[in-house]
Amino acid sequence: MSGGGFGIGRVFGIKIRIDWSWLFIFLLVTWNLATVFSQSHADWSVGLSWGTAVVAALLFFASVLAHELAHSLVARAQGVPVRSITLFLFGGVSSIERDPDSPAKEFLMAFVGPLTSIVLGGVLLGIAGATVGPLADTIADPSAAIAKLNPLSTLLMWLGSVNVLVGVFNLIPGFPLDGGRVVRSLIWAATDNLRRATRWASWLGQAIAWLMIISGIAMVFGLQVPFFGTGFISGLWLAFIGWFLNGASVQSYQQVVIHDILEGVQVARIMRTDPPTVEASSSVSSLVHDHIMGTDDHAFPVLGDGRLVGLVALEDVRRAHRDVWETTTVGEIMTPADKLTAVGPEEDAADALNKLAARDVGQLPVLRGSELVGLLRRQDLVKWLQLHSELVRGR
Repeated sequence: MSGGGFGIGRVFGIKIRIDWSWLFIFLLVTWNLATVFSQSHADWSVGLSWGTAVVAALLFFASVLAHELAHSLVARAQGVPVRSITLFLFGGVSSIERDPDSPAKEFLMAFVGPLTSIVLGGVLLGIAGATVGPLADTIADPSAAIAKLNPLSTLLMWLGSVNVLVGVFNLIPGFPLDGGRVVRSLIWAATDNLRRATRWASWLGQAIAWLMIISGIAMVFGLQVPFFGTGFISGLWLAFIGWFLNGASVQSYQQVVIHDILEGVQVARIMRTDPPTVEASSSVSSLVHDHIMGTDDHAFPVLGDGRLVGLVALEDVRRAHRDVWETTTVGEIMTPADKLTAVGPEEDAADALNKLAARDVGQLPVLRGSELVGLLRRQDLVKWLQLHSELVRGR
């Protein structure tokens, strides 16, 4: 387990994670489906209703995973690295390390997800429809037709419908939803400017998000909203989705601005060239009192026989019990060099930031060959961004 969730395995080499918030939405979906199934099928037992609901909820999230896998596999085929897929409160998200380098790739990566959901939904509805009976009878009395469905047909009918809805919802042109990314790819193709395309797509995404928030609040107070209806829970959920979409839209644009500022800037211009180092044979107590206390440094390259053998951070010290600081060496608690991610001084700072994010660390050693020439810290990148974002705004 790590961070805000836990891993459940790998699919096509991509790590699959579940955020803790997923457990809440899984229980909510299961409870809601069990209620609906018991009301639609009066002859079903409580156990059958709940059992079908659990299976339906699991298959629904498997469908969400298929949607995200479609994004991820197309991204990898286009040379864009994918770290993981996480299932969370609002569905799923693929952790794609960087934006594609062309509008066509962006369009394909964005569109394949909704297409997968809609095709999957259509296939499931087709299979379910074959078990329903004459279409005229179903249209004449839908409730009676649904009541006659067996558990498998009910499961297929619901799962097919919800997949089509997921696909259609993701085509809403609200960046960073898939539809918003399709819009961005079209603007990008027309303007040949990713940053401008992202800004316009972000504005559209924020407008749609605020429309959701206002509509959701209106539903809470009993107003009827087309397609969404009315109701406290439905309105609150719609407003919550709008709030999340607005934040994601703003953040996505900020990420593009950050990448633009750092692109083409060498790590050597930002790194700390004289990072304090510590010997692997030094005690943890010496590290704390001679290096950590009184400075703002939280990580130190570790040297052995004059070469880099690892990196020790404040988190490593915290894991060592205070009583053994005098007898424990830095080499025993450090992260060995072969497990570190390093960057070169001529490397692009934007790529270095991606590595920091991928490893979720605060610093990276800067090596020229096997020689330590500096330390790139997250705080150094932040200072550079603060300075140059002010200059960009000034221009």
